[in-house]
Amino acid sequence: MSKLKVYHYAKCGTCRSATKSLQAKGHELELQDIFEVAPTEAELKTLIEHSGLELKKFWNTSGEVYREMQLKDKLPKLSADEQIKLLASNGRLIKRPIVTDGQQVTVGYKEEQYETSWG
Repeated sequence: MSKLKVYHYAKCGTCRSATKSLQAKGHELELQDIFEVAPTEAELKTLIEHSGLELKKFWNTSGEVYREMQLKDKLPKLSADEQIKLLASNGRLIKRPIVTDGQQVTVGYKEEQYETSWG
C-alpha cells in the first residue's frame, strides 16, 4: 500500500478512527499534528487544488476558534488568499483529518469515502 501524509490531532476521536482505518488497510502513515505544525499556505493551496473541493470544506466550522473569531460572518468578505493565510496561521481552524498521497486528498473522515479513495 501507499504512504499517506495525515494532518491530524491525536486527541481527536475522528482522527483516531481515520488513522486506524488507514492502518487496517495497510497504509504507511506520516502523521503531522495539525495543532503543533499547521500546513503552510503553499501546502494548503496544493491540498485544496488536489482535493477538488471548495475552500470552505477546509474550515473546521464546529471548532471553538472558528466561533470565537466569528468567522461565519467574516469569511465571505475574505479573498481565497486571505482565507488560506488565516487557515495556515492556526491549525485549529482546519477541518481534520486531511489525508494525501501527493495526488489525491480527502478532508474529514467518512468510511465510505476512505473505502473509495484509499482502498
